[in-house]
Amino acid sequence: MPTLPAVPAQPAPPAPPAQAPRGPAEPQPRRTAFAEGLDQLRAAATTEPGRLRIIGALLALLVVAFGAVTAWQMTDRAAAADDVLTRSQPLSSDAADIYRSLADANTAASSGFLAGGQESAASRDRYEKDIRTAAEKLVNAAANSDPDSPSAATIAKLNRLLPEYKGLVERARTYNRQGFPVGGAYLRYANEKMQEEMLPAAEDLYKKENQRLSADYGDATPYPWAAIALGIAALAALAWAQHRNYQRTNRVLNHGLVAATATATVVLLWLVVGHSVARAGLNDSYDHGVRSLNVLHDARIASLKARGNENLTLVARGAETKKVGEETYDAYDYDFRTDIDALGKYLAAAGELADDASGESPVTAAVGNMTEWKKRHTAARDQDEKGNYQEALKRVIGSENATGECFDSVDENLRTALAHEETEFKRAAGDGRDALTGLSAGAAVLAVLGAAGAVLGIGRRLSEYR
Repeated sequence: MPTLPAVPAQPAPPAPPAQAPRGPAEPQPRRTAFAEGLDQLRAAATTEPGRLRIIGALLALLVVAFGAVTAWQMTDRAAAADDVLTRSQPLSSDAADIYRSLADANTAASSGFLAGGQESAASRDRYEKDIRTAAEKLVNAAANSDPDSPSAATIAKLNRLLPEYKGLVERARTYNRQGFPVGGAYLRYANEKMQEEMLPAAEDLYKKENQRLSADYGDATPYPWAAIALGIAALAALAWAQHRNYQRTNRVLNHGLVAATATATVVLLWLVVGHSVARAGLNDSYDHGVRSLNVLHDARIASLKARGNENLTLVARGAETKKVGEETYDAYDYDFRTDIDALGKYLAAAGELADDASGESPVTAAVGNMTEWKKRHTAARDQDEKGNYQEALKRVIGSENATGECFDSVDENLRTALAHEETEFKRAAGDGRDALTGLSAGAAVLAVLGAAGAVLGIGRRLSEYR
């Protein structure tokens, strides 16, 4: 046998590197439900049935959101419109009546004081009626105000001052009947309490209630832009879905989507038209109701203040003076002239705001009464300055051709004008509030029906893949 060649010795193979001991396997981080849902949504979006399910869900969500926002915004506006008609405006009128009653009570007290022992039962009854009216209106205002509100503090102040004022007037009457001059001092002190504390507090309450009324108007009249925007978006999405359906199936109509579009259209039109009508009615109630009422209330208050100062001019007999520039005037007569000028301005403004003959006629009559009042007052002042006090007194509180007749006529005509404007306000504000009736509930129901229609319409398409 042939001999095989010798094989040289081979080096040993290298040893494998040492490996570190393995520990337990690290757990993989668990995926969140959101991530898994996103993956499923992404996977579904790659198929037509998945896309249809997503489109149906989005359409239903958009229609429901539109109905929910519409119901929410219109509920707030309907509540504010109802507050305008049944809460804030009546309370504003009550506050004005509190001021008027207090001012008229002060006027009746001074008229009765001038009559002395001959004070008529009508004058006394008028004073008592004004005091009762003010007390009743204060109770009503307190019942409708928040305990911690500024109005509550003002009402509490008036409730405290009212019996104090009445006590001063009764003392003035008692001393006046007995012929003591101190009765005039008590009446002037009562008038000072009325003019410097009670009437400013009543005016502050009136302003606060007017601010509440303005805030309610501000809540009731703005357009619901969020609901309108969602409605337009919902209609656009429904139109796109139907166009997509037509392109893919060549079918013109999908009954479910058409129903959803119809309900969304009805809600949007109802929302826009209903709120526009309500807004128009509320704006009309403000322009031709609230503004006129405010001016007429101011005119009536000015006439009451003028009458009170006219009476106090005779009560004080020059004891109170006021210096204006280099001239010195009787303080109460100077205030009378200021108030009668303010009355003229308010009556002019009320005449401009009156929008029909029924509202303009009593204002025109009041202007004529005021003009005659100024003439008679000038004649009475001439007699007083000549020292004919009894003649001046007759021309102010007498039964014939006295300034009191003119004041009563002005007050009666303003009362008539206020009643007319109150009726106009209630009619316009009531129309505005009624235009929102049922809108919130109707929008919610129609939105649910629209969402159901969208889901059923998409479900009809999905059934074709089964």
